[in-house]
Amino acid sequence: MTTHSPNADGAYSRRQILIIFSGLMAGMSLASLDGTAVNTALATMVADLGGLSAYAWVGTSYLLTSTVANALFGKLSDIYGRKRLFQIAIITFLVGSVGCGVAQSMLSLIISRGVQGIGGGGLMSMAFVIIGDVVPPRERGRYVGLITSVFAVGSVVGPLMGGFFVEQLSWRWIFFVNIPIGMVALIITSRALRMPVLRLDRKVDYVGAALLTSSVTCLILFLSWSSKDYGWGSALSVVL
Repeated sequence: MTTHSPNADGAYSRRQILIIFSGLMAGMSLASLDGTAVNTALATMVADLGGLSAYAWVGTSYLLTSTVANALFGKLSDIYGRKRLFQIAIITFLVGSVGCGVAQSMLSLIISRGVQGIGGGGLMSMAFVIIGDVVPPRERGRYVGLITSVFAVGSVVGPLMGGFFVEQLSWRWIFFVNIPIGMVALIITSRALRMPVLRLDRKVDYVGAALLTSSVTCLILFLSWSSKDYGWGSALSVVL
């Protein structure tokens, strides 16, 4: 049984597509701005929370969970719907942001960054999937190019934003600022995005998901640990 794009029959006008696209851009900006801003403020976070030996995990935990989530959200959206999964990704990212903002230890910051990564991976995955469903084929290339440019903008604005908050307010505002942006994305998609839930295949490959998670975990740990702590030829590196 096959499906089709919800906009194949003109379900969305150009104005509606632009409104939906603005919501997707807001969601994508969460992930693109946050990563570069956090890197700028990482030294201040370590000085405030301690745990210098674990500072690399602030980025690694996010990378690990976002990579896995990026691969899984697409399949889950086939079962539960694009809109629902995109909004779940936003909420998950915001929950992680609040956790990072109120963190009182390096461990709690790392865990919250992992939660953020789940949301961030889902946002990146679902934004492109929704564009494919909403935008007519002849215009998709332009919209994909525009939404990809969010990462280029984030690489410039993120460090500036991180430096501003560290100098003028607190590094915690790097995470708190995500809340209004995420709320805007939630409101726009709630009102403008109308997508049917097409449950054509309710099966999730849990074995494959587990293997993917294990493989990605081993790869990231190998790259992280081998380059700094154990060496490329160590027994642990070989096992990973």
